[in-house]
Amino acid sequence: MEEDDGAERSAATGYGGEEAQEQGQAGTSTAAWYSAYVFPHEAEPLYRATQEYASYGSSCPNTNFLKGVKWSPDGACLLTASDDNWLRLYDLPRGCHVAGRLTDPDLLPAGAAPAASASDSASAAPPPDNLQPALRMSPGETVYDYCWFPRMTGADPVTCCLASTSRGQPIHLWDACSGSIRCSYRGYNDADEPTAAYCLAFSPDGGRLVAGYNKSLYVFDVARPGREYKRVVTYKRKQAESISGIVSCLAFSPTGDVFAAGTYTGGLGVFDALTSELVLLLSGNKGGLTQVMFSPDGNYLFTGARQDDQMFCWDIRQTLRRSCCGAPRTMRGWGRP
Repeated sequence: MEEDDGAERSAATGYGGEEAQEQGQAGTSTAAWYSAYVFPHEAEPLYRATQEYASYGSSCPNTNFLKGVKWSPDGACLLTASDDNWLRLYDLPRGCHVAGRLTDPDLLPAGAAPAASASDSASAAPPPDNLQPALRMSPGETVYDYCWFPRMTGADPVTCCLASTSRGQPIHLWDACSGSIRCSYRGYNDADEPTAAYCLAFSPDGGRLVAGYNKSLYVFDVARPGREYKRVVTYKRKQAESISGIVSCLAFSPTGDVFAAGTYTGGLGVFDALTSELVLLLSGNKGGLTQVMFSPDGNYLFTGARQDDQMFCWDIRQTLRRSCCGAPRTMRGWGRP
């Protein structure tokens, strides 16, 4: 009963909170406080887009799987990246909140519909898509990362844009209305050779675009495309307070005062957004980091990594206040068995 109560309270707050910390300090396992979210009802399928990706799957050796889907800031569009190296933009249909539930057998939960026989499954045609892409954009190579312009709104076409980075390509800023490239941002390595970014993040005000490279971050002024940028070295051999490896994921806090950067070697740092100085080092994930995200209030940082069955929730409220001056602080994750 205690674990169930803890899970419900964790779901109500979203990410534990001070009560979870107090419970952990008292010696009780904190796993229950982060065990589950509670939703008011079961999710129901309203739209599907599966044949769209199956029709492009002939060029993909491992089937045309999706790499991710991201909502636009105004909530009116969806953006996907898939193994066929295409970006697809979907407009959310009007009246979607009152759309009828799909009853395709492959979308129903187990036990909701009678199972079809093998002969019926073989003869049945694939269900048609009821959600079609409004735009298809081809970066030409493997898509590493993509993100919406944070102030995007359909009411202002100037703000309707997104950024992407692909293998062997500069960072492109795409027009989300026409699907054309507005401009590009080019990064160069120590040999003055063009190099591709591995991850991207806009500042909340949309004025800066931070890109992750090998042992460094490049900060671009969105209004000045080309090769002008500020380089921030994230790893130095004789500097203990640094993060090594390729910067694999980035995220700004909601207020834009700090941003987090993770690497494929498991390094995790929080940087001052104004000076780009490292203010906090975090360690705990087993593998290379693939996801970092701040909570909406900016008090917590969530991280996920490859070959790691745990997600970490970092309470960085007091830590960042104490780290704003002097050398970066170091924190290690706790609670791992």
